[in-house]
Amino acid sequence: MPLRVLIPNLLTLFGLALGLTAIRFSFEDRVKLAVIAVVAAAVLDGLDGRVARLLRGTSRFGAELDSLADFVNFGVAPALILYGAVLHSARSLGWLAALVFATAMALRLARFNVALDDLSRPDWKKNFFTGIPAPLGAITGMLPLYFLKLGFGEVPGFVPLAVAYVLVIAFLMVSEVPIYAGKTLGTSVTRDKVLFVFLAIVLFVTLVVNFTFVTLAVISLIYLALIPLSVRRYRSLDRAWNETRLAGEGISGEKA
Repeated sequence: MPLRVLIPNLLTLFGLALGLTAIRFSFEDRVKLAVIAVVAAAVLDGLDGRVARLLRGTSRFGAELDSLADFVNFGVAPALILYGAVLHSARSLGWLAALVFATAMALRLARFNVALDDLSRPDWKKNFFTGIPAPLGAITGMLPLYFLKLGFGEVPGFVPLAVAYVLVIAFLMVSEVPIYAGKTLGTSVTRDKVLFVFLAIVLFVTLVVNFTFVTLAVISLIYLALIPLSVRRYRSLDRAWNETRLAGEGISGEKA
């Protein structure tokens, strides 16, 4: 295997190790470290694909390995962390929510792999995910845990609301809701913005490490609030694309 193919796969395996370690931390009641490990795995998940494309080291093996790692990191690990910290209070119903979340993640990843083979999709649609993507599904799915650690666990009905919330996130992961992917972002950075990017990365890491639950709760709420904007943007682009396509077909019909 060429080194350019090996490097992104090593990043994927390192991310898998972080996901499995997150499960260990949750068993040892070190929830903060478990959450940070899942976030770190999400960061690596965003990097391995970019590194593979940069090094021209993409492969079918890497794609399959990435999907398997994603299921563990963002399906199994968050489900077990949530059950151990919050959902266990709901007993069988809480375990059901954890099972549904992990199953939805598996289905979401399988559908994503199938969509990669669809070459008929217009280019603008490739900038949208179908449903919440795996890493953000894991981060937003653990929102009840963040609230619990911030002192909201004593709110009446907190556990039933947590169960319902996890089920809603599972539904959104397998839904047809278009979510902006931002794949065109980060392809290059102008020189005058490099320092700001470095500062932003340092700030993000500092906030996650020192104010883990507050930072992730805010990120999750902002992300969920932006979903309607993604849907609106998708519908606008879809409408414009259909109008252009129909206009083109009309011109072709007249010429024929």
